[in-house]
Amino acid sequence: MRSILIGLAATTLAGCTATMSDPGQAVPESSAIQPLACNLSRAEGFIGKPGDAVAEEARAAVGATSVRVIRPGQAVTQDYRADRLNIEVDDSGNVVRVRCG
Repeated sequence: MRSILIGLAATTLAGCTATMSDPGQAVPESSAIQPLACNLSRAEGFIGKPGDAVAEEARAAVGATSVRVIRPGQAVTQDYRADRLNIEVDDSGNVVRVRCG
């Protein structure tokens, strides 16, 4: 019984091991990880403007793939996404802060 359990454990763990590719092998361009950029310096000009009206324009300006407008007291997820622009607005709906993530 014990040898069966050890065999099952070894088989299960064998599926969890990582395989190493040949270090000299080139990674195809299509599978290479591309860094995601969110250039906040391009978003500073949107502060003070109506958040809903400029959200898409600001997203494109910073190079983000998504944008969310965050209102005062609104619950938001805490997940970090380097490709997302967060636009925080005040009670009037005007942009008070921009940040990536």
